[in-house]
Amino acid sequence: YARKVILHGKASKDIPVRAIMSDRVLYVTPERTVDECMAIMTEMHFRHLPVIADDQVVGIVSIGDVVKETISHQQFVIEQMEKYITG
Repeated sequence: YARKVILHGKASKDIPVRAIMSDRVLYVTPERTVDECMAIMTEMHFRHLPVIADDQVVGIVSIGDVVKETISHQQFVIEQMEKYITG
């Protein structure tokens, strides 16, 4: 919105949605992993990624969701390694 409307000196009421929306939306299915979503989002510079199942939007994954889950997983692995090392 900011790049396509405000920075071009236009106002929301003056521009149709089709003029600023993406015409080809990249999405994932629920079977995709967090790592796969992160790779897509990083490569494509996306902050949000729709999740589609049976031709219906069932959710949206944000970069914040992906980072939060990655950190949580890393903390779990660290805890498991510490337990293994200390017995």
